[in-house]
Amino acid sequence: MNRREVLVASTAIAATLALPACTAPKKDRPVPPVAKKDPKEIVQLGRTRVDEFAWMKDDNWQKVMTDPKVLREDIRVHLEAENAYTKTMLADTDALQTKIFEEMKGRVKEDDASVPDADGAWEYYSRYNIGGQHPLYARRPRGKTDGEQVLLDVDAQAKGKDFYQVSATEHSADHKYFAYAVDEQGSEVYKVFVRDLATGKDLAEPIEPVAYGSFVISPDSKFIFWTFRDDNGRPAKVYRRPITGGKKDDVLVYDEPDSGFFLGASVSDSKEFILIGAGNQETSETWLIPAKTPTAKPVLFTKREAGVLYSPTHWQGKWYIHTNADKAVDFKIMTAELGKTGRANWQPFLEHKPGNYIEGLGAFKNHLVRLERVNALPRIVIRDVVGAEHAIDQTEQAYDLSLDGGFEFDTAVMRYVYQSPTTPRQWLDYDMTAKAKTLRKTQEIPSGHDPEKYVVERIQAKAPDGQEVPITVLMLKTTKKDGKAPLLLYGYGSYGASQDATFSIRNLSLVDRGWIWAIAHVRGGADKGRGWFENGRKFTKKNTFTDFIACADHLIGQNYAKPRRIVAYGGSAGGMLMGAIANLRPELWGGIIAAVPFVDVLNTMSDTTLPLTPPEWPEWGNPIEDEKAYDYIASYSPYDQVGDKPYPPILATGGLSDPRVTYWEPSKWIARLRDRAPKAGPFLLKINMEAGHGGASGRFDFLKDIAFDYAFALKALGEKEAGGGF
Repeated sequence: MNRREVLVASTAIAATLALPACTAPKKDRPVPPVAKKDPKEIVQLGRTRVDEFAWMKDDNWQKVMTDPKVLREDIRVHLEAENAYTKTMLADTDALQTKIFEEMKGRVKEDDASVPDADGAWEYYSRYNIGGQHPLYARRPRGKTDGEQVLLDVDAQAKGKDFYQVSATEHSADHKYFAYAVDEQGSEVYKVFVRDLATGKDLAEPIEPVAYGSFVISPDSKFIFWTFRDDNGRPAKVYRRPITGGKKDDVLVYDEPDSGFFLGASVSDSKEFILIGAGNQETSETWLIPAKTPTAKPVLFTKREAGVLYSPTHWQGKWYIHTNADKAVDFKIMTAELGKTGRANWQPFLEHKPGNYIEGLGAFKNHLVRLERVNALPRIVIRDVVGAEHAIDQTEQAYDLSLDGGFEFDTAVMRYVYQSPTTPRQWLDYDMTAKAKTLRKTQEIPSGHDPEKYVVERIQAKAPDGQEVPITVLMLKTTKKDGKAPLLLYGYGSYGASQDATFSIRNLSLVDRGWIWAIAHVRGGADKGRGWFENGRKFTKKNTFTDFIACADHLIGQNYAKPRRIVAYGGSAGGMLMGAIANLRPELWGGIIAAVPFVDVLNTMSDTTLPLTPPEWPEWGNPIEDEKAYDYIASYSPYDQVGDKPYPPILATGGLSDPRVTYWEPSKWIARLRDRAPKAGPFLLKINMEAGHGGASGRFDFLKDIAFDYAFALKALGEKEAGGGF
């Protein structure tokens, strides 16, 4: 179905919802859709809850994910009515949305290209055509600037499709084949295609269904290892297929017995092993296949132990193991000899140092690289074969570093990316032997960018339990700290994902209007180490919410903002944070944007048919079997804690094809907010009827979504440019 907006006043919708046309005479303000109530009583562990909006979950939801046309009609009518109401409520921001979109688009180099990565006789890269929504993948002879060979033109592939996303690509080591994973609905049900580069044609049988688009080509270029997606949307098995083969040639390599584990295959940096990894947030396990014999049966590295995470890296004829074993909360490095990888054989290499979080390892022939995080800032540390170490120094108060991969193992040059809230991305090649940097590319901002106009600050808020919570602040130098500036406070705080101080072409559209942009580095993320994560999950999850509120209170106390002049913003698990802080301190916020919000926590974590439920019990707890987990989740679950409170304007967004946060979570939440807090709000819902968790697939369409969110933020605070408030 093509994207369309249906006027709430239309006869068909009004009749179906038993509503009058939604043009209310009072102040000409539209009347929101009123969702029907069909109470469903749920008894669980001796506890009873009632869900009056459970009907919004289509019984055939799995089919809806791949074919939205089969969505039950009453649900479709309600969602379209919600979309129409939201469109009407923000109609006077249409010009503003266009203006913000054009600003952001003006900061995008339309014919941008990546820095080529060398591999043997070729250099591989991606680039965009002017006006293009999707990348084009190409290669050219090494050291040349001409002789381009187009491998995949995603714009051409996406033509005529409402959604088309290539999530992963890989070329074979012999440079004869190019494989890519495609999602055509936003439902994360992927197909992997293999293209013969001699003919430019895809082989007849794609690989499907592939979980998360996860696949890897064996170093001998003969096989693809891929992760099978089961009927519940989980990565359940790893298969092997000859690179030119078909479905009849598929061989099961590994079958994971635990439905709560994620799976994936990879190749060691040394190219000597194929690794199969299984695990969740607490426990992991690895199986090895020698790259020289890719059809060999996988061999266990060391058996899984509850609460122990480990990841092996092959370097200099040994295994270097990144692990939290023996209560190494911020991880340590152990070693093991080839063929003697059982836990009893591990030897110390780099001891655990609390507060010095080792995030991971990368290997080159003569150098071992590790990425660390200290006091919410990353650093890259390099070790050579004789044991000498050095870190790459940085100077700004807040910044982000990331390793940029690469195809070659036998090289002394490592590529990394540097950025900060004021400094656009820089791609640097670093000679690890000479300790010399070469700037390969700086992100170009066609409309212009002057870093000197802005100031970045790193301040600390005190949480209720005394912990110091970092806040990164970006603002114009001319913006005064007098409490008058509007402020957007962003947060996430789950799964150990750190919220880094990155450069964003999007944030500047608010900052340049005199807004203050702030990131709350709350617990539940790993911003200050693995312990920061551990102290904001499961039975300490509420620290995430109180940390965010503490950041807002501190910003108010330091005159960055005032109550009701802060818009809170978060997505996915960060959307759950938005729902929680709305319930806890509704009077604090001027507006809340909850993108694809995970707000129906208790119901979702009690539904084993959903793709992510068993794998996420380590994060949230299992309310099906554990009374303590049930009660704790129920005490903060945003949907369950909605009451008659002075909520600010709230915008919730979702995607009909989203398998991570299903469309009915934000839909039910908004309906319950309207029902239980009739004098608050307004409460707006926008469901993308053609996309999933990540929103629109095209780079410019995605910016339109952001412009919509920002227009809501301006209107929520009554800014003149948005036509005043609601």
